[in-house]
Amino acid sequence: MSKKPPSVSVTIVTFNSSRYIASCLDAVLRQAYRPLEVVVVDNASLDGTRLVLAEFADRVRVIRNERNVGFAQAQNQAIEASTGDWVLTLNPDALLMPGFIRRLVDAAQVDERIGSVCGKLLRIGPDFTPLRRPQLDSAGIYFTPNFRHFDRGWHQADEGQFDQAEYVFGASGAAALYRREMILDISQGDGFFDPDFFAYREDADVSWRAQLLGWRCLYTPHAVAYHVRTVVPEVRRTLSPMINMHSVKNRFLMRIKNTTANMYTEYFLSVTARDVLVLGGCLFYELRSLPAFWHLAKCWRRAWAKRREIMARRRVG
Repeated sequence: MSKKPPSVSVTIVTFNSSRYIASCLDAVLRQAYRPLEVVVVDNASLDGTRLVLAEFADRVRVIRNERNVGFAQAQNQAIEASTGDWVLTLNPDALLMPGFIRRLVDAAQVDERIGSVCGKLLRIGPDFTPLRRPQLDSAGIYFTPNFRHFDRGWHQADEGQFDQAEYVFGASGAAALYRREMILDISQGDGFFDPDFFAYREDADVSWRAQLLGWRCLYTPHAVAYHVRTVVPEVRRTLSPMINMHSVKNRFLMRIKNTTANMYTEYFLSVTARDVLVLGGCLFYELRSLPAFWHLAKCWRRAWAKRREIMARRRVG
């Protein structure tokens, strides 16, 4: 008797996503992989997203929040409502190519310590029109010595430089497949994604925690999807002040929770130089991001409690 394939849950958080969500869900539902379930949490959209979701009511489970609780908490809601052995967190502005889910699941079978898998994400226009020349959006994420994280290959032409499967630091939350066993293992009291992040950098925080607890992330180029990316450093001045504020807050929050003493000592100069630059930018150019430090102070004790738990359970050197 053949072994039953692992089940997969696709979890999506929407917030004023009417422009994308129908195409996103159509692509998910066209995936041949089974068993598959889809859970969508809507964060009080006002743009007609809920009307679009109503058209999928017989194929998708929809949870409607009465207020915007943030991406992290809403994803936790979706994950808790799902039942799959694997969970694919998916942005509504992502478009899966045929076979995407199956190829991620198949790739994960090589190692039971693989807790997350990511595929090759390519950039796509806001109207879901592919670019004339393929450009990479993400081939996994990595950190620099000043503790900034970036998507591998971002904005590069796709010329085969990421056509080999390999282990990476983490997966972009735009389309990341997580093993349920790992989700349960690394979740903390308030969930898998940290609600204090609200939005932005929560996938890097999960990746760092997973690394500390001994889980691996695999990149496979054979699973391909497209992503409309709007939050990038190059367009920071055009972004919502709230997003920029959370970006500043979460940079420090992530480090409080996950940085080991020896890492901080080794990279002290580059990290401190970047911190000075961020603080100076808030004081002189981006005053609307200064509340980040107030919000950071409010969740300081929770962050340190989570850090103590992580370090007590740390499994790697």
